[in-house]
Amino acid sequence: MAPASNHAELLDRLGEVAVRVGLNIAHGQQLLITAPLDAVPLVRRITEHAYRAGASLVSTFYSDDETTLARFRHAPDDTFDTAAKWLHDGMAEAYRAGAARMAITGGNPTLLSGENHDRVARASRAGSLAGRPAMELITNFAINWSIVACATPAWAQQVFPDLEPEQALARLWDAIFTASRVTNADPVAEWARHNEILHRRSAWLNERRFAALHFRGPDTDLTVGLADGHAWAGGSEPARNGIICNPNIPTEEVFTTPHARRVDGTVRATKPLFHQGTLIDDIAVRFEGGRIVEASARVGQEVLTRILDTDEGARRLGEVALVPASSPISSSGILFRNTLFDENAASHIALGQSYTKCMLDTDSLTEAQLAERGANTSFIHIDWMIGSNLIDVDAITHDGTRESLMKQGEWTSQP
Repeated sequence: MAPASNHAELLDRLGEVAVRVGLNIAHGQQLLITAPLDAVPLVRRITEHAYRAGASLVSTFYSDDETTLARFRHAPDDTFDTAAKWLHDGMAEAYRAGAARMAITGGNPTLLSGENHDRVARASRAGSLAGRPAMELITNFAINWSIVACATPAWAQQVFPDLEPEQALARLWDAIFTASRVTNADPVAEWARHNEILHRRSAWLNERRFAALHFRGPDTDLTVGLADGHAWAGGSEPARNGIICNPNIPTEEVFTTPHARRVDGTVRATKPLFHQGTLIDDIAVRFEGGRIVEASARVGQEVLTRILDTDEGARRLGEVALVPASSPISSSGILFRNTLFDENAASHIALGQSYTKCMLDTDSLTEAQLAERGANTSFIHIDWMIGSNLIDVDAITHDGTRESLMKQGEWTSQP
């Protein structure tokens, strides 16, 4: 197979990777896709490849920035605690029946930045509450699921504001294709090689079974305890339905579950956070006993505060991930303003819900037993970046011994 030579071929290969690598769709399996309207060409490629792979039915739900803005500008104020629970319940029912899940990201990163913050927060919480049954099936890996990206005009203009619209869109597509590893002659084989590297790193960390990680650097002195019986993961993973999938296209991380009550110290974000259409920049927080007790942001302070007040678990961690500062996404020098990409440019932590798949022997445990081992519960799961080429990471063993994992953002020994 020769390298793709034009946009149409690259788009088709991204669709193929989404289905064969991201989802590994099974014969007879239904597929549920969510996507922005601008993603129609990519949705069509994914849909065709899904049917070729044996999907029985592909159903797509589209979002539109203009209709989203219409709600925040014209809907009655007392309606922002309302969410389409019927739709989320239907999605959860589809997943319980075995449907796969594909999310296509690419919306305007700051769509809601100029809207009423209270309305944004209320709508977000209502949506999170309504979507929790479906989200739990995803975070617990009950099904095979994946996220891929589609370049859109609004997103491209924010990533490349100095370029003409068509040039910005083309540049963003090039960056997506490269990061998603579809530009070479055999993308599926390239993904197999990449997954092997991530699997090897995860296996090495699982063999060592460290007790905690210590992040050190400018304005950062943070100790993240790891959950009892935690497990590292990265790259392709088997879902509970037995299908091996790649949840994120692209991905450069290895990650695990921190202990929700064993995080202490201070940390400053190394990249901005774009959350549900709003910008939060220069985040700095202090943890005590696993809980954020002080938090500030140079931009988006009010939004950050509302996120942290979502529920009790919103001030605790649900994920910690290690990413080398030399990852292809970081090396591109592009701030994508999209978590799917920016989290794969730097080590990061996530507020909120834990991935219990990153814990051993959990099938028979109750929620209380999972919490005792350190798992966190929340309506949210929000990643934000704390790594860079100025950050060192030490591992701490159960007897208190320290071992260097990363120096200036790079692995000190390659597992």
